Amino acid sequence: MTNDPLYEVHDPRFRMLIVPNARLEELYSGCRWAEGPVWFDDACQLVFSDIPNQRMLRWVPDGGVSIFRQPSNFANGNTRDRQGRLVTCEHGTRRLTRTEIDGTITVLAEAHAGKRLNSPNDVVVHSDGSVWFTDPTYGILSDYEGYKAEPEQETRNVYRLEPESGALAAVVSDFRQPNGLAFSPDEKTLYVADSAASHDESAPRHIRAFDVLPGGRLENGRVFALIDNGIPDGLRVDRQGNVWSSAGDGIHCFAPDGQLLGKILIPQTVANLTFGGPRHNRLFITATTALYSLYVAVAGAQWP
Repeated sequence: MTNDPLYEVHDPRFRMLIVPNARLEELYSGCRWAEGPVWFDDACQLVFSDIPNQRMLRWVPDGGVSIFRQPSNFANGNTRDRQGRLVTCEHGTRRLTRTEIDGTITVLAEAHAGKRLNSPNDVVVHSDGSVWFTDPTYGILSDYEGYKAEPEQETRNVYRLEPESGALAAVVSDFRQPNGLAFSPDEKTLYVADSAASHDESAPRHIRAFDVLPGGRLENGRVFALIDNGIPDGLRVDRQGNVWSSAGDGIHCFAPDGQLLGKILIPQTVANLTFGGPRHNRLFITATTALYSLYVAVAGAQWP
């Protein structure tokens, strides 16, 4: 352990991942529930969601925060595809969309097996162009982060969208509430958070790992790590394969073998995070009402 109020070191390896003299910066405050940060290298900007306020915000260095899109259809998770286009999970419309280069919106998925999706939550894109996203029921539980409704899907799935045909397949169907997801740097492992303990203390609060097979099949699902404070929500992976997960007390960092390396303690409950900045060594953290940032000693394994 360490006496630094910002860090908890549980394994000496964590010291090589942090910058001891780097301080947590609050970049913005004024959200109701900040989520979905995604970094744009080519525009040197961060886009993130403020779900209940029906808006997406843009942060630029030395320029502060401005409106990126409003209304946002209660947008939650965001990522970019391999062509640099923004891909967004929308609670309000219960769909997954892509923002084209000219600003038009393309609907990528809104139904499975003839029934509406629950409320797409978080999303990641594989190097083969396939889009993977989670579909819990958070956006239809009330009118706060979407529109209250009964789920039409019998299960809460992890989906894979085939890039060429647009076929949508449920690749995992036994989650209580699937949430954040990320690939390992070699894309041989998919990590998926189950955050069902948000509404049921006896439910899972862990991250699962799956082996990714050719064609997008998953096997060997297992519990990778448990979150001991709050729930896992959004997560990211660095270039060394370490998994950085949101939690109730901040960010928990796990080695590829699932060992807890350490924690970054954040003043508010963390919803999501991403690596950004010119060298991808700056964590951008969405935590309840605020956007924070912190430089670390490792770069994120993210694309493009």
